[in-house]
Amino acid sequence: MTTIAVTGHLDLSEGTVTLVRRALEESLRPYAEGGRLVGVSCIAKGADTLFAEVVLALGGRLVVVTPSRDYRRNTVEPEHGASYDRLVEAAEEVLVLPYETAGRKAYEAANAVLVERAHRLVAVWDGTPPTGEGGGTADAVLEARAAGVPVDVVWPAGAARRG
Repeated sequence: MTTIAVTGHLDLSEGTVTLVRRALEESLRPYAEGGRLVGVSCIAKGADTLFAEVVLALGGRLVVVTPSRDYRRNTVEPEHGASYDRLVEAAEEVLVLPYETAGRKAYEAANAVLVERAHRLVAVWDGTPPTGEGGGTADAVLEARAAGVPVDVVWPAGAARRG
């Protein structure tokens, strides 16, 4: 088994979704041979969801890490709800962290679980440094590197964030 976790941007531009999906398929396919891929994701909109969908499409198993008990109710936006629910249903394991509300501590704890469980971390990341808010993509990359977990950055040519 190879366990690969994901971190990545929520705000991928519309055209970037196709580019990232293709890049994730290419990078994950070698690990999926023989059903040996386990993907770990918080299944937030954007990169996390794309990763989870690719893991399942390649025949891998999905582990969902939910940062807090209220995450689905108070954080998942309505347009992402159906995808979120479908991925939770498809997951082999759903780990709900012991935080009542989503926030910095819950996101930092979720990143720690991703890094702890992973043999590798895929980062759908444009390279921007940490914001100082904690629990973001750059924070997860730094945490993984500090723990000696290999990080594969996926940011295809032409990729962009909304805004």
